[in-house]
Amino acid sequence: MKQAVISKGPKKRRVRKRFGKLILLLRICAWAAAIGAFWSAYLLWTINNYKMPDPIPKADAAIILGAALWSDQPSPGLRERLDFGLQLYKQGNVKYFILSGGHDHNGSTLSEAEGMRNYLTAKGVPADRLVLEQDSRSTYENLLFSRPLAIKQGWKNVVLVTHDFHATRAADIAKYLKYPADTKALGTKSQVLSAAKNQTREVLAFTKWKLDELLLRMGIQTPNSF
Repeated sequence: MKQAVISKGPKKRRVRKRFGKLILLLRICAWAAAIGAFWSAYLLWTINNYKMPDPIPKADAAIILGAALWSDQPSPGLRERLDFGLQLYKQGNVKYFILSGGHDHNGSTLSEAEGMRNYLTAKGVPADRLVLEQDSRSTYENLLFSRPLAIKQGWKNVVLVTHDFHATRAADIAKYLKYPADTKALGTKSQVLSAAKNQTREVLAFTKWKLDELLLRMGIQTPNSF
């Protein structure tokens, strides 16, 4: 009888050890889920609390951040950005545009910038008011590649034209890239895009950007962001 008790001791200790590891793993998972939920809620709050500057500032140029083309024509969402930029132009808030967007490989033969140019010139904007940036494939690259073009043209101040759900991240990226401190992101509200879908996507995109920013500050090259 005494020998049987001794033989069970190591087995019980192994069971307790495994159970302890399982409890630790569950606690880590619970903390990770709580942190993820808090972070997502914070980003949703940040995205939804964006407010358009009032009054809208005047600038030398507006950088219109690209979006998809459909059969070489601006998608409904991109048209909203372009129409908002056109409104700024007609009101005298901006004099020039940088149209930023490369080829999105969705079947269009034009770059996003070329599609935007065609749309705006058809609306009466002179071609010499438009500068094309055709290499970018993400918001980060939109702003990275557009900044030298603005400097080359001698434009000291610009505004960023996009949608409201995208404006906070665009402004954050511009700040990282050392755009002038008074650079504003102007975000129009969409009448054609799904708010729930785009806010969910933006939470993921903003999270990826903050991770990319951390790696960039550490000197590590990162792949394209959203």
